[in-house]
Amino acid sequence: MALQCGIVGLPNVGKSTLFNALTSAKALAANYPFATKDPNLGIITVPDERLDKLAEIVNPQKVQPTTVEILDIAGLIKGASKGEGLGNQFLANIREVDAIVHVVRCFEDDNVIHVDGSVDPLRDKAIIDMELILKDMDTMEKRMEKLKKGTKGGDKEELRKLEFAQELYKHLEGENPARSFDVADGMEEVYKDLYLLTSKPILYVCNVDESSVLEGNAMTKAFKEEVASENAEVILISAGIEADIAELDTKEERMEFVEEMGLTEPGVNRVIKACYKLLNLITYFTAGEKEVRAWTIVDGWKAPAAAGVIHTDFEKGFIRAEVIKYNDYISLGSEAAVKEAGKMGVEGKEYVVHDGDIMHFRFNV
Repeated sequence: MALQCGIVGLPNVGKSTLFNALTSAKALAANYPFATKDPNLGIITVPDERLDKLAEIVNPQKVQPTTVEILDIAGLIKGASKGEGLGNQFLANIREVDAIVHVVRCFEDDNVIHVDGSVDPLRDKAIIDMELILKDMDTMEKRMEKLKKGTKGGDKEELRKLEFAQELYKHLEGENPARSFDVADGMEEVYKDLYLLTSKPILYVCNVDESSVLEGNAMTKAFKEEVASENAEVILISAGIEADIAELDTKEERMEFVEEMGLTEPGVNRVIKACYKLLNLITYFTAGEKEVRAWTIVDGWKAPAAAGVIHTDFEKGFIRAEVIKYNDYISLGSEAAVKEAGKMGVEGKEYVVHDGDIMHFRFNV
């Protein structure tokens, strides 16, 4: 799967520090704007407790988790939609990703400068929102010009598309992101083909100080209230602490640090899982003596497409899928016990794969 999340935000909000913690890629993280000039691409392991439990039962030679790609994008400033700062590069990079992780700074620290001189997460969010909306309005203006030419011959379908585009433009003009626009029936493909920046699903990460990791602070409370209508998830983390956790050598050391903080898992785990969900991805498993492995697919895929993730021949020559539900495998303790209990399903080409399915594909090429 080549789907990507992009980390965005103003300069010096903690984007690269978070990226380093997520990927341990040691991207440049400096206390000045544009420390990240070229987008850093990281491959992140998706934490999944189910994989560990399957491995405990099967005891395979190898355990292979699934991954998701994340891009650390240069900091944006006011005027980016007109090319200010690294605006053109930022907007080009964000156009390429499938979902957005928007990092906002929610902590005071005189040693970490803010590009606008003071810490205000609501203002910071508004700056980025407006720059993306302005760029989308520019995109819409160009598209409407093309549609107007297409309506000169009286084509009703082109006219309908133009009316749709005009309504969407008014929505953007009201300083609203495209993702909150109610797309009319039959216009889904038209909307999708616009590739608007503000149509991408979004996750907000509030970067807080150590004392605010559990309960948040006045800034995070105000921020959550501001984005409540967007139906977007908000996660609180301390990027600096997460970077410290990532430096520890063993899983045991990391978990001890996490528990001392009063947490149940590292904040980066919650961010990764949220990214996975944001991209509309699910996991199925294969389990055998040689390998227990997690595989990534898009939610809603049918069995042949899921098989194709392993190898294209599996999809081309698909015959059937043998499916075990995760809970059945765990409760019964082995594939043999599942079969004996009559809990293994045999599914055809129309079977929609569910998150957590344990699958074995039969194929012939």
